Amino acid sequence: MALKYLELAMTEAVRRAQSHYYGRAMNIAGASERDPLGQAEAEFIAERDSFYLGSISETGWPYVQHRGGLSGFLRVVNERTLAFADYKGNRQLLTTGNVSMNDRVALFLMDYPNRTRLKILGHARVEDARVHPELVAQLADPKMQSSVERLVFINVVSFDWNCPKYISPRYSAEEVKEYAGSIEKRIAELETALRAAK
Repeated sequence: MALKYLELAMTEAVRRAQSHYYGRAMNIAGASERDPLGQAEAEFIAERDSFYLGSISETGWPYVQHRGGLSGFLRVVNERTLAFADYKGNRQLLTTGNVSMNDRVALFLMDYPNRTRLKILGHARVEDARVHPELVAQLADPKMQSSVERLVFINVVSFDWNCPKYISPRYSAEEVKEYAGSIEKRIAELETALRAAK
């Protein structure tokens, strides 16, 4: 477990709540300044086709948005940096505005079939894609490059893996088709055998 994540999350208010409900509070000591992403985190991120991104408005309100794309669209640039291409959308630019005032963000990545989740804390910066065509070429799906408006970079501070408790398995249409494929094949074989036996 990355201690820096818990050190940042365990505020005095959280510790008071822990004491109230459980009779004691967690003490986090010895956390490093940052926790770099490892191989397990990099592989997990590369397999995701979506994630949730939380930011805070200048008036203090949280905002969470969903980001999706092809698996691996959230890139691990190195052990401390993530990046993704941000495409034309509904033109609200809530996250873009929020991180211009407060760059702290939280990412929530889910693997529903395997009941696994990864939480990441970091500092985000948004770059205008028109100024960085070379980065657009590196970060965006070639078919979508003309729709890229911004590039988002996240300087990772820490991460935490959650337990699978209470995660309901969910499957994409592609995963259902893949899982059902062997059943459909077996049904076809049995139907063929049945016809041949008649």
